[in-house]
Amino acid sequence: MLSDLRSIVQQVSEAADLEVSLDIIVSRVKRSMSVSVCSVYLYDEQNQRYLLMSTKGLSQKAVRKASLGVGEGLVGLVARREEPINLEIAEKHPSYRFLPETGEEKYNSFLGVPIIHHRRVLGVLVVQQRVKRKFDESDEAFLITLSAQLAGVIAHAESVGGLKRLTSGQGADQEVEYRGLPGSPGIGIGTAVIISPVADLYATSAVKPRGPKIELEEFEGAVLRAHMHIKDLERSLSGLISDQERLLFTAYVQMLDDQNLGKEVKARIKEGAAAQTAWSEVILQHCKHFEAMEDPYFRERAVDIKDLGRRVLSYMQEKQDEKLEFPDNAILIGEDLSADVFGMVPPERLAGLVSAKGSVNSHLSILARAMGIPTVVGVEGLRPSKLKGEEVIVDGHHGYMYVNATQEHRQHFEALQQEDAELNAELEQLRDLPAVTQDEHRIKLLVNTGLMADVRRSIERGAEGVGLFRSEVPFFTRQRFPTEEEQRQFYRELLEAFSPRPVVMRTLDIGGDKALPYFPISEENPFLGWRGIRITLDHPELFLAQVRAMMKASYQLDNLSILFPMISGVPELDMAVALVKRAHKELTEEEGFEILMPKLGAMIEVPSAVFLARDFAKRVDFLSVGSNDLTQYILAVDRNNPRVVDLYDAMHPAVLAALQHVVYAARAEGISAGLCGELAGDPLGALLLIAMGYDSLSMSASNLLRVKALIRSSKYSELGPLLKKVLAVADVADVHQCLEDFVQDPELRRLANLKKITTH
Repeated sequence: MLSDLRSIVQQVSEAADLEVSLDIIVSRVKRSMSVSVCSVYLYDEQNQRYLLMSTKGLSQKAVRKASLGVGEGLVGLVARREEPINLEIAEKHPSYRFLPETGEEKYNSFLGVPIIHHRRVLGVLVVQQRVKRKFDESDEAFLITLSAQLAGVIAHAESVGGLKRLTSGQGADQEVEYRGLPGSPGIGIGTAVIISPVADLYATSAVKPRGPKIELEEFEGAVLRAHMHIKDLERSLSGLISDQERLLFTAYVQMLDDQNLGKEVKARIKEGAAAQTAWSEVILQHCKHFEAMEDPYFRERAVDIKDLGRRVLSYMQEKQDEKLEFPDNAILIGEDLSADVFGMVPPERLAGLVSAKGSVNSHLSILARAMGIPTVVGVEGLRPSKLKGEEVIVDGHHGYMYVNATQEHRQHFEALQQEDAELNAELEQLRDLPAVTQDEHRIKLLVNTGLMADVRRSIERGAEGVGLFRSEVPFFTRQRFPTEEEQRQFYRELLEAFSPRPVVMRTLDIGGDKALPYFPISEENPFLGWRGIRITLDHPELFLAQVRAMMKASYQLDNLSILFPMISGVPELDMAVALVKRAHKELTEEEGFEILMPKLGAMIEVPSAVFLARDFAKRVDFLSVGSNDLTQYILAVDRNNPRVVDLYDAMHPAVLAALQHVVYAARAEGISAGLCGELAGDPLGALLLIAMGYDSLSMSASNLLRVKALIRSSKYSELGPLLKKVLAVADVADVHQCLEDFVQDPELRRLANLKKITTH
């Protein structure tokens, strides 16, 4: 039976669609278990019944017609109880119901198991036997295993509209909803244009080398062409993006030089490898390194490297770009879109972007936000090739794509487009106004950043400074530790760009899941491993060089604060503070620099730091909560794991209680408390944080104006009672309900993203 199980699972995984998968299941199970009948019933949400969707043994005329209500019959009972039911004589059970339309005889034996995905019963898998038979535990285990496999297939079909089409019996022209991540806000309506991959980095192992000289010439020629392509693309976007955003292309060029990727590739070629193979291996090695990182900001740098890798490889393979025609309002769709797409289509014809892979931190998303192109990334179950020429709607606010939308739904999105245009015009007027409530309570709105490309966009959206600067960038863009002077130049550029606004620089936060290519770290559990301040305190030479570079970069600007990551105990904090003071003394007393001592802060991102927050507050000038990591650690949920991501919620009562405790600790010692993370960029989350007493909120620049607008439309006097109500509940769903009930005005609900769009 084990070999049958493996074979069935393999066939199901390779099936073209859900209907084929169901047919494989019922046919193979009937044969493997030697039963009279095998059937699958799926839940029809519209009619709230379990519909017979596939069978071997019952009448085919009953498929999509015979059904049972929730709790009705043995099938309904299995679904309601969410556990298997195994009966030797089924008709003696009080819930038994005979379905004459199926043409079935009165089968004696019955075994039904629920098909469950993420706690939802999607259907029931049933086997029946004409003779009396008590199915044993191995039969039950076999069916449960198959139902688990089938659950994933059904859930996937549901996510792309296949399940709805199957249960409704409607054709392929029915509206289909795809779920992804919001890469860039806005609504785009247009025609799908499919973008195929430039080259395959995984298909070069069979290339035979022709000698180092020839291979080096081929590689250098491809690199030169890549340089020219990047420059052409940069020029084509001139005037559409800022000078700072164009620096993203400079980063591409830097990766190609002989001090970075080029050096490694040439070394492999000289050892006898083919240029294509050497290049692909180096690119994929670096991609693997970045993809293993926990921080999504750095994990998405793998996309940048892969984009560059495919481009250079295409030149070595002499593969020419496919000549595409772009209609008005083109929606570009691909498996893994890169920044190159912006150079493919005239900007006035580009209405939206959809990528099966990628995230909100990808190069694609960053540029799309800068250019105002609605974008959805990380789309589950997307098969781009099947969408060519289809009418598509891109909802970049919520991360949805719709194909073949109904006329009513299309009109709905057209109205939203108009509303977006009006709202964006209104928000732009708030850029230079303070974030202050109607009853004069002031809050600082800052940005999180790691790239110089974010500077102009941040300032244009009214950022009052940087609440979290990821200082790792110069470490990840080199093949060795950057020198103190190299770091100083990098930090100086940012401090000057924001001056006189304050900039909080986090010290080096690497380790485990976020290791440097020249400083590899391999651990079984990187989330709880050697990372952040633990590494830099173990290597004071790295820590001292970095804080010296930061302080020297702040000379005569005096807008620097230094933040220590991953602090879990007082000894760590004492050592970090002592090292900074030592570095400052060396610079001022021994080297003659006139540099003010920067403010020092501790990050609160692990549970122990919450309980020690007051002890920390006695030793530093400010506390800064890293809400993303803190939520993850308090709830023991990996937010990058799709199986448990629904459990990740920064508004969980336990997290909110911790956040309030940190503010109390800071106030008790007379220092400020800020928060950086996704919760700060959630307009409703921001209101709760203001009520708690946070002095500053740091977020993505794209969220800043929306948060400011809601703050300016609110009264501080009303936030206290809201917070009291929220902190009194124990269920995260009740927290969200409290917040929704608080915001009744339609305009404010729009700012708070409560006007969720659905197809129902």
